Amino acid sequence: MHEKRKLVLVGTGFVGMSMAYTFISTGGLDELVLIDLDTEKAIGEVMDLQHALPYSHQAKMVIKAGGYEECGDASIVVITAGAPQKPGETRLDLTAKNTRIIRSITEQVMESGFNGIFIIASNPVDLMTLVVSKVSGLPHNRVIGSGTILDTARLRHLMSEYLGVSSKNIHAYIMGEHGDSSFVPWVHAYVGCKNLLELLDDTKRNLSDLHEIYYQVQQSAYEIINRKRATYYGIGLALNRLVLAILDNENCILTVSAYQNGEYGHKGFYTGVPAVINRQGIQSIVKLKLTESDQDKFDNSCETLKKYIKESVEPTLEE
Repeated sequence: MHEKRKLVLVGTGFVGMSMAYTFISTGGLDELVLIDLDTEKAIGEVMDLQHALPYSHQAKMVIKAGGYEECGDASIVVITAGAPQKPGETRLDLTAKNTRIIRSITEQVMESGFNGIFIIASNPVDLMTLVVSKVSGLPHNRVIGSGTILDTARLRHLMSEYLGVSSKNIHAYIMGEHGDSSFVPWVHAYVGCKNLLELLDDTKRNLSDLHEIYYQVQQSAYEIINRKRATYYGIGLALNRLVLAILDNENCILTVSAYQNGEYGHKGFYTGVPAVINRQGIQSIVKLKLTESDQDKFDNSCETLKKYIKESVEPTLEE
């Protein structure tokens, strides 16, 4: 990866620009380049961001609009472009049309000589991450989907409100597809250093509350889309977290869409699992010992993805 902390963002919609704006506050980049089919919009977004720099922590950041040639010396390319999810439409309904879009974007990025790390946030993210992997030919650890990183944040927020404990001390993960077949391995959830299930037993709380919390997490995107047409603030900051974890070589654990190579009994595609993130991308997948019930849920989630890969992704890539 290039030492220069250069990030190229492909797609200046709500998600992409929410992420871009976070770097005005957090810093962490030397250069930010925006690419969009609507070049005038990209230029306008650049101007707006530049005008915020005098009040940021990193006033010397270079922000500009450009073309795919800018990817050649980038450390990270983030793809947020694609058709949006409409009310009543699932993420998986987007598969075929976004496969074509993401394939085209990836081809143009690779023509620049790009040899860094891809981060994909376009939905359905697990499937689009596989598309980028197949088209780019890059090592699997350098193609990363946002996966269940946002779902996990939603889970920790709701658990924090339920337990009255800071979300920073909630250690719990959403695994599987970024979508309706995801699940929570509750036996591996902790509040500080105390197992969540033990805490619930000690405080006489009902286990059914956890199912309600998960349901709220699962439905969050649909609720937000019905009310404001799109979700973008949460995923914007989640992408910032992932980018900085890579650039700062953190070796932190985040639930991203990672290539499966048998860690949980499946191979050949991407889905959400806890993984160690550093300057190399995905350093390793954290393998949890799942209960029989949780393994069944993971298997079901994987079968859902495999079905769409076979019926939609692969035929579209062969067009």
